[in-house]
Amino acid sequence: MSGHSKWSTIKRKKGALDAKRGNLFTKLAKEITVAAKLGLPDITVNARLRLAVQNARGANMPKDNIERAIKKAQGADGENYSETTYEGYGSHGVAIFVECTTDNINRTVANVRSYFTKYGGSLAVSGSVDFLFERKSIFTIKKPAQISADDFELEMIDAGAENIEIEDDFVTISSSMEDFGKIQKKLDDLKLEVEEGGLRRLPLTLVDLNDEQFAQVMKLIDKLEDDEDVQKVYHNINATESQMDM
Repeated sequence: MSGHSKWSTIKRKKGALDAKRGNLFTKLAKEITVAAKLGLPDITVNARLRLAVQNARGANMPKDNIERAIKKAQGADGENYSETTYEGYGSHGVAIFVECTTDNINRTVANVRSYFTKYGGSLAVSGSVDFLFERKSIFTIKKPAQISADDFELEMIDAGAENIEIEDDFVTISSSMEDFGKIQKKLDDLKLEVEEGGLRRLPLTLVDLNDEQFAQVMKLIDKLEDDEDVQKVYHNINATESQMDM
């Protein structure tokens, strides 16, 4: 959500999480379990579960792990996860929004608060940061071979796509939060597999930092992302290409 492209931070974050594959699989499995528990444990009728499984496959999560996460939702003794969010500021005025899925709210809030405190930030009340972000539907797919680029763009625009970015062999489609289901259905109809998708929070304003300030704030963001209860971390740093490579 920063740098020359809105998706630069997504790419950076995905690379960082791929390096911590066990942690990534834990987060993906948790989302699969929650999705399966909220609806039927069947990807043909449960859109959220279908997307969660597609995200897991896109991250090369083993099939056994995926099936185990779905079965976990059906067990009477399975964890009862709840979804919660936290808002705060890192050092140098960086806005940070944290999405969590947890089976122990007290543990999660204590951990999140401790990270903010340790790394020069502060946890804020609900609504303090939310207004600085807008929620968008974001889908990343491999560049389709079975349909022309022009036809594909027309199909996506018809479904509500606001922006289509092509980079290397991948296409990223963004739309309003309200058109999430329409985009997902259109991709399903076109038989295009989602590599990564979901609702994302994109910053409305960006903060420029020098390298030292960037490194300082990233210690907090990395610590939050390392926590197994934390699913996603959003911020409004306008990171440079060199900073994203740090």
